[in-house]
Amino acid sequence: MGSIKMCHMMLFFAVLSAVLAVTFGDNSTDSYWLLRIKSELVDPVGVLANWSSRTNICSWNGLVCSDDQLHIIGLSLSGSGLSGSISPEFSHLTSLQTLDLSLNAFAGSIPHELGLLQNLRELLLYSNYLSGKIPTEICLLKKLQVLRIGDNMLAGEITPSIGNLKELRVLGLAYCQLNGSIPAEIGNLKNLKFLDLQKNSLSSVIPEEIQGCVELQNFAASNNKLEGEIPASMGNLKSLQILNLANNSLSGSIPIELGGLSNLKYLNLLGNRLSGMIPSELNQLDQLQKLDLSSNNLSGTINFLNTQLKSLEVLALSDNLLTGSIPSNFCTSSSSLRQIFLAQNKLSGTFPLELLNCSSIQQLDLSDNRFEGVLPPELEKLENLTDLLLNNNSFSGKLPPEIGNMSSLETLYLFDNMITGNIPVELGKLQKLSSIYLYDNQLSGSIPRELTNCSSLSEIDFFGNHFMGSIPATIGKLSNLVFLQLRQNDLSGPIPPSLGYCKKLHTLTLADNKLSGSLPPTFRFLSDLRLFSLYNNSFEGPLPESLFLLKKLGIINFSHNRFSGSILPLLGSDFLTLLDLTNNSFSGPIPSRLAMSKNLTRLRLAHNLLTGNISSEFGQLKELKFLDLSFNNFTGEVAPELSNCKKLEHVLLNNNQFIGMIPSWLGGLQKLGELDLSFNFFHGTVPAALGNCSRLLKLSLNDNSLSGEIPPEMGNLTSLNVLDLQRNNLSGQIPSTFQQCKKLYELRLSENMLTGSIPSELGTLTELQVILDLSRNLFSGEIPSSLGNLMKLESLNISFNQLQGEVPSSLGKLTSLHLLDLSNNHLRGQLPSTFSEFPLSSFMRNDKLCGPPLESCSEYAGQEKRRLSNTAVAGIIVAIVFTSTLICLVLLYIMVRIWCTWRKVMILSSDSGGTEHNIEEEKWDYGDEKKRKGEYWKVNTMALVPSQEKQNLSSPTCIFQLKMDSETMETTMV
Repeated sequence: MGSIKMCHMMLFFAVLSAVLAVTFGDNSTDSYWLLRIKSELVDPVGVLANWSSRTNICSWNGLVCSDDQLHIIGLSLSGSGLSGSISPEFSHLTSLQTLDLSLNAFAGSIPHELGLLQNLRELLLYSNYLSGKIPTEICLLKKLQVLRIGDNMLAGEITPSIGNLKELRVLGLAYCQLNGSIPAEIGNLKNLKFLDLQKNSLSSVIPEEIQGCVELQNFAASNNKLEGEIPASMGNLKSLQILNLANNSLSGSIPIELGGLSNLKYLNLLGNRLSGMIPSELNQLDQLQKLDLSSNNLSGTINFLNTQLKSLEVLALSDNLLTGSIPSNFCTSSSSLRQIFLAQNKLSGTFPLELLNCSSIQQLDLSDNRFEGVLPPELEKLENLTDLLLNNNSFSGKLPPEIGNMSSLETLYLFDNMITGNIPVELGKLQKLSSIYLYDNQLSGSIPRELTNCSSLSEIDFFGNHFMGSIPATIGKLSNLVFLQLRQNDLSGPIPPSLGYCKKLHTLTLADNKLSGSLPPTFRFLSDLRLFSLYNNSFEGPLPESLFLLKKLGIINFSHNRFSGSILPLLGSDFLTLLDLTNNSFSGPIPSRLAMSKNLTRLRLAHNLLTGNISSEFGQLKELKFLDLSFNNFTGEVAPELSNCKKLEHVLLNNNQFIGMIPSWLGGLQKLGELDLSFNFFHGTVPAALGNCSRLLKLSLNDNSLSGEIPPEMGNLTSLNVLDLQRNNLSGQIPSTFQQCKKLYELRLSENMLTGSIPSELGTLTELQVILDLSRNLFSGEIPSSLGNLMKLESLNISFNQLQGEVPSSLGKLTSLHLLDLSNNHLRGQLPSTFSEFPLSSFMRNDKLCGPPLESCSEYAGQEKRRLSNTAVAGIIVAIVFTSTLICLVLLYIMVRIWCTWRKVMILSSDSGGTEHNIEEEKWDYGDEKKRKGEYWKVNTMALVPSQEKQNLSSPTCIFQLKMDSETMETTMV
């Protein structure tokens, strides 16, 4: 009631303003207002050219006058190309009964002043660019019968006051941006026959009150956000002929009450969440022509369908959970069925022969089910069939040649089955055949040249079969061919030159075969070619220069062939998005013409013989995401212009001869996910700016000449999966910030000069799986026990370092470990028992490791004890031998001295004759005297030695004396 009062108040003020306008201006005729309206409009076609004060208003285009020719009662300018806004001045045409401005380009809002047109019966503003809300003043138009304002940009809710339009018969609000719910007041429209609310954002449930629209014949509310169950009360709408609730979120079961809608011709409930079985009551809809229940969760069988539905032309039950086989009474000779769509269910059994009774069928889709067995030759009975879709089932056996008798056939989809044998040559009789998809079967033999007689063929897909032999030489006869897919077969030989005469080709895919030879020069005629794929064949030789004429090419994949020469012939198109020439023998530099391909996103030239450097023109490829130049002979530094390619996600420059320092501008590539610069000649430090590449997943800088420390900024790469810095000259310690790289599953730092201890923080990298390789560095200290937390680790190598101490027992818990190398360190102690399965080489050249697979620690201790006893015995023996030798030498020396003294006495005795006795006495007295004075012998702790003085006197004398004695003896003898 409040909304009605507001409408009356607004009407009062609107009428008042109109009266004032008439009182104070010359506006008494409709022509005056129409000319003012004309002045505000844009009329490019000149439809309003004869709207002039010099002509009779009743002759103006688009106008209908009253019988007395005094007033305009109709204005129809539909589809006149007019633009501008709808003028409020229309409100002065108070006799107007019809206002039709549909199918133009009006913008702005619907003026609320239209509520003054109390005689208006039809308001048609659909298919413009109107925006804003539906004015509530519409509720004042008591005589309004037709309101069609859809296909605009109107927003907001449907005002409940719409229920005041008691005379309304047509309400069209489709294709707008309306939201909210369908107002319950809609049920007040007893005369409503047509209600179109499609393609909005209406939500909530369908109101029960809609049953009040007893005259409703057409209710369309598809493509909204309606939810809840379909009201059973809709079964009271006995006049309903069309019910379209498709593409909402309706749930529950289909109400059996819908079976009482005896006039229903069109029922569309597709794209909802309906469940349960299809009610058999729908068999009562003997006027039904189209039934679409696709894309729901309906279950059970389709036995509900019987011969009562003789008017049914279209049956669509695809994308449900229906099971069982197709019933025997599904089709009769009197059936009107033209289209049957049962795809994406769980239907089973052999091909339903019952369908062969439906001679009227034009389209049959049984794809994505569980049908099996062979295809019956009786298929030829479906003489009106244009589309046969049996793909994604388990049909087997051979293709029946009788298919060639289905003269109306245009589309044949048999892909993803288990069909074997050859393609029947009879298929060459299908002059209307446009598309044949046989991919993912087990077909073999050669492709019959008779197939090239199907002059209407535009699409051929034989991917994933076992076809052999050559491509038919007559394939050029297929002048309408647009799509040719022969990938992944066993085709051989060269490409027939006639293929170049299929001038409408957009897609040509011959990859994964055994084709050879060079490309025919006739390919220059394929001016519409967009996709060209020849990878994994044996093509060779240089490319024809005429390929440069193919200006529409977007995707080229010639990888894994033997092409050689320049890549320039492939760069004629400015629309290239993908160029993959991996694993060929292309040579020379990358032509600067490549920079014209502004939309290029993927460039893969790896494994060729390309030379030169990365030119500055690369910086113009702003859309580039994937750059792979690996395994070539590129030289020089990486061009700084490449930093303009901000969308780069993969940069692979490995295995080339690049030099210089790794550019720090790489850190500005925020989308970079993979960077591989390995196996080049880069030097200098690892740029800290790489830590800004927060999306980096793989970083490979191995096998260069990098030096300095690993920057701690590497810890900012929290998404990193793989880090490979091995075989460089890096020094310093592993940054503790590595603990932030929680997603690392491969870490390689081997063969550097890293020092310090292994950080315990590495034990927090619990996603490490492939390998942790710290070998051949200068690490010292003990192995951190925290490495035992790396439960996913499969390979651990810390060999050739200076590690000490015992192997932590926690490492024995690494149950995923299948490669371990602790060799060439200074480790000692017992190995964890779980290490017994690793080879001896994993632990060799350490100090004192024991335990399986090495010697047991108890045996090792016994051997150690025995080795100590033997040493002691050897020491004692050596000491005894040494002491004995020394004593012997001393005794020998004493004996020599005594003998020398004795010889002296004897010589003196022989010289003095009778004085011998006196001399003897003097000798002994002399000796005693010397003894008393302590000068003759000195006693040492180890041996006796003569005094220094005596040595000086006696020894030379003794030796000299012996010599003299010898000479004397010789003289005497003479």
